[in-house]
Amino acid sequence: MREELIRRLGETTPEEARLLRGAQVDRTAYTFAQDFTVDRDKMLRRGQMIALRKHTRFAPFPRHSHNYVEMLYMICGRTVHRIDDARTVTLQAGELLLLGPGACHAIDRADASDIAVNFIVLPQFFDTAAERIGQETLLGRFLTGCLAPRPDAPAFLLFHVAGDLPVQNLLENLVLSLLTPDEGLRGLEKATMELLFMHLAACLRSETGAQPGRVQDEAVLCVLRDIEENYARSSLGALCERTGMPLPRLSRLVHAATGETYRTLLCRKRLDKAAHLLRTTGLPVCRIIDLVGYDNTGYFHRAFRARFGVTPAAYRRQMRA
Repeated sequence: MREELIRRLGETTPEEARLLRGAQVDRTAYTFAQDFTVDRDKMLRRGQMIALRKHTRFAPFPRHSHNYVEMLYMICGRTVHRIDDARTVTLQAGELLLLGPGACHAIDRADASDIAVNFIVLPQFFDTAAERIGQETLLGRFLTGCLAPRPDAPAFLLFHVAGDLPVQNLLENLVLSLLTPDEGLRGLEKATMELLFMHLAACLRSETGAQPGRVQDEAVLCVLRDIEENYARSSLGALCERTGMPLPRLSRLVHAATGETYRTLLCRKRLDKAAHLLRTTGLPVCRIIDLVGYDNTGYFHRAFRARFGVTPAAYRRQMRA
């Protein structure tokens, strides 16, 4: 997967092309303010809680802060960060740097082979992750400090996780889903983020890097991927056979990781896909019902109206008005 990410992210952006011609970083693209505070209203669409942006190469990025949480993941190469004018951090391939709102840093010039991504995240996106991790752990203090100021919250955290395969898989899955503009992925992203933070909390607790619960986490990810990719035919019974877990245990793990049942997650995905087809195709409603995996027309209509407030036909008319 990493090769695919490098291919997709390695292309020169229009901003980078201007920098290669000798331009400076255009601060107005990032902030409304006089000081250089990168503004979430510039980085996120209305209603968005998380977005992805490739780190800008070919020029030093001036000293700045953010009014959101920034997670910088180094896919290949390296970047050098000068944090709060006091600490120099070199982020190597596979490593992760978390910066809380208000933390200041400058970044040395990144070259063509230095590919990183910025996760731009509103603090409230981490609410359930903070609850699961616990407020008195180092990572928990960071997360709760992002939600509400606390004096013992670290301004940044650096994770040397390049050799941690489950963490790399979670990060790469998160990058790939955010590169794919599909509103139906939003629930998957939050669940993936929670699993990621459970692993990162374990990294901070263990000098050996032992990661308890990996089998369970992989089972949950297997369920979430199946809902995402196989929603029309997904079956919890089949997933139990694939993961080797009894149904009650797998159901509990999914609920613990996501806060919702398998049935709720699957129904939401199917309805979101149906809404997408209603917006973008002229397929009859009965055909869409079949494509998204429902065999009970009456149940589909009731579920669709409960989620979107209108019938499928009315939804299509509204979207095309």
